[in-house]
This record gives sequence, structure tokens and C-alpha cells, in this order.
Amino acid sequence: MIWLDSAATSFQKPPEVKEAVLSAMERMSTPGRGAYPAAALAAETALRCREEIAELFYLDNPERVIFTMNATHALNIAIKSLTPPGGRAVISGYEHNAVTRPLKALGARIFVADAPLFQEAAAIAAFEKLITPDIDVVICNHVSNVFGFIQPIEAIAALCNKTGKPLIIDASQSAGMIDINIKKLNPAFIAMPGHKGLYGPQGTGVLLCGDINNNKNIRTLIEGGTGSQSLSQDMPEFLPDRLESGTHNMPGIAGLLEGVKYVRKRSPAAICGTERRLALMASDALREMSDVQVFSLTGLRDQTGVVSFRVAGMDTEEIGDALAEQGIAVRAGLHCAPLAHKSAGTLDTGTVRISFSAFNTSEEVLKFLTALKMILKNRG
Repeated sequence: MIWLDSAATSFQKPPEVKEAVLSAMERMSTPGRGAYPAAALAAETALRCREEIAELFYLDNPERVIFTMNATHALNIAIKSLTPPGGRAVISGYEHNAVTRPLKALGARIFVADAPLFQEAAAIAAFEKLITPDIDVVICNHVSNVFGFIQPIEAIAALCNKTGKPLIIDASQSAGMIDINIKKLNPAFIAMPGHKGLYGPQGTGVLLCGDINNNKNIRTLIEGGTGSQSLSQDMPEFLPDRLESGTHNMPGIAGLLEGVKYVRKRSPAAICGTERRLALMASDALREMSDVQVFSLTGLRDQTGVVSFRVAGMDTEEIGDALAEQGIAVRAGLHCAPLAHKSAGTLDTGTVRISFSAFNTSEEVLKFLTALKMILKNRG
């Protein structure tokens, strides 16, 4: 299989990830549940993973690295901690349902910072207009999962810091691919999956907690045992225990540790460079095909290794299915992000998305292009 759907999950992992998962299943129990070797090794591994993640994102205190099930879980903690029922939230025009659905469930008033695709200045101006004194929270994804659009997160963070409004960053498509410095951005939270750009297993996610005034203000979604303060019927106030009740996913955390070590060794810049080179190769060739509309700027300016396209007169999901029949995995449709498609003018059709990882090759791009040409030739 040629895997061109890494914006969904990085299917190809460093071999050390699988080895760590299997080793954890054989050797680890749960942190904080005893002094016996299996629990001690689990505690040591969890701490090492927190430390590696903290180093990658310039976070001083690894205890503020929270393990979650996925980015959606992390975003729900962040959003529900900062958004009161019926509150007011400013979001970008490229947010995923993992942001918009929790806000809808809270009955929040949502103000969308509308801006055309790949228009950084327009995005900044839209946020600046909407961040008013009565806003409770600002939420922005760093990179669009549909179009690979790198949003001007530094400028948006500066607006939030200037106005004193808390910022939640969805780094689902940027963690491990773009350098993210939590000290410089100073957000309230950064949410990310472990199974995409960090090359960990599925079922892993991370929430980075910034300088929250009081940990009690961080809302718990799940309450239960933590291995600490067992006499109290309230969740501990200190992190990470406040947000990590129940049994940890130690095989996942052990695998995530190896994925993060791989990213740090190779560097996000080098990984992103590989992905963008392949995406540029694909987008340039797609532009030469008849009736194909490619959503990118020349040279993939302000874009990661993610490219969306559509073909006039063809259903995007039919294209995705036809590619799958030839052993090529892509994502077609609305990508759980109807707001992004509305902003880009593709809500009626969706797009076909190709997305790369550090393990893709130029030969795979050529095979994808050959397969697509054959599909276009035989359409109808």
C-alpha cells in the first residue's frame, strides 16, 4: 500500500515504536500503583516521555504534559476548561469538528475569523477585529488538516497576549513538523495527537498546559483513581494527576516516547522539508492535468506537506475509492472539517487530500500520479 493519508495517521512508524509497544505489554503495569518492577518501569517510561515532549516544545515543567486518548480528548479538556456554558469563542475559519462540536455542546456563541485560504494578513485582521473584551477564549489550529495552510499562529498569539485572552492551539497537523515554542506563544493549552507527526501509536494524545492561574480551573472530563491522594473524594489539584485518572495506556506511551525521540533526532524542520518536497512534486504535476483544481500557492508557500485537489465533474469520494482499489490510500470528502471547506469554497464537493510523512518517497508520488491519470482517462 502507498500511504498518502498521514494527516489522518502516520501509518508508517519508526521500527522502535512497535518494539516499545510490545515490550511495554510484556514488562509494564501502571505508574503510581506500586513499587514493584512493572509499576516502577511504567512510571520511569511515562516520565521520560513527558520529558522528551517538554523538550521538543520548550516546556520547562514536564508535569504539565498530560497524556490523553487523542487530540480530540485534549481539545475537549482545554475548551471546557476555558469556555463557560453559553460563553463566547473566537475561532479560525479552518477548525475541525473536534473544536466546533464541543463549543456547540456548550451552547457557546462562536465568532469565526473568516479569511480566504492562504491569506495570512486577512486572517490576522479577522482575529484582531473579533478579539474583544467580552470574548472568553480564542481557538486556532496551527495548520489546516484539509489544505495544509500554516496559519499565522505567532501573530494570533501576540494578539491574545496583548488583550489577555486565553489561546488554545490545535497542533494536530503541526506537532512534529513545525517548531513550536510554548514559551514564545504563551498559550493556555496546546493539544495534539500522538499518532500523526509524533509517530506514536493510535490512542495517544497530548495536552500541554501553559501558565494557568490555578490548576483547579482546569476542568476534569473524567474522575477516578490516580494513585495519589486516595483518601480525598476530589481530584488532585496538581498536574498531571488532575487530568490522568484511571489506567494509563502504557504500550501507547512507550511507543510515543520512541516516536518523539525519532522526531527530535531528525528534527521537525527536516521532516517538514521532506514532506513539502514530495507535496510540491505532486502539486506541480496535478496542475498540469486537465480539469484538476489544486489548492496550493506556488512553491507551497505557507503550506505543509498536505495538498487538496478536486476534478471538475467527478465525485471526490469516487476518486478516493478508485485510488484505494489501486493500493493508494488518500482521504476524500469533507475531512471532519466542514468549516474549512466552507471557508475555501469547497463545501459542495469536498476535496481529495494527499498528505505525506517522513517515510514517503518520490517513487510513490509518481505511482500516485500515474494511477490518477489512468482514473481521469477512464472516467465516465
